[in-house]
Amino acid sequence: MRKIVSNTTPILNLLKIGKLDILRELYGKIKIPLAVYQEIETGKDRDYYTNLSNFNWIEITPIQSASARLYLFDLGAGEAETIILAQEQSADVLLIDEKLGRRYAAQLNIPVTGTIGILLKAKEQGLISVIAPLLQELRHKSTWINDNLFEKALRLAGE
Repeated sequence: MRKIVSNTTPILNLLKIGKLDILRELYGKIKIPLAVYQEIETGKDRDYYTNLSNFNWIEITPIQSASARLYLFDLGAGEAETIILAQEQSADVLLIDEKLGRRYAAQLNIPVTGTIGILLKAKEQGLISVIAPLLQELRHKSTWINDNLFEKALRLAGE
């Protein structure tokens, strides 16, 4: 089974559009560090909030090397722990949207994908039929997607 580690933003984005199950369908199980779980827990007042500890396919995994966070001081706690956990677990894929976090992952040779990549893969595998309305919904629900990326995603999806 492939090892998948996720940061906060892809999970929140999929929760916003009611598509969290895509992660289970694509990857089976995913791991999140404790900091990601805690970040999601701070949003209990949001209408899309879901307690991730209720899902047996999401494993909340503390990082082993807390001191490694010192080297990722310019990242938030969730991003830093996600990258550390991905490295500790020899993850096959890291789910992360933030540009700086993706740069760190690239330096560590950790393959990455983000929310849009997840939606494209879900369409490719027939889990969803279109991504355009989902991307529009994300924009409507305060997820920033620049116009060039939006258009590129639609081209890649054949929409």
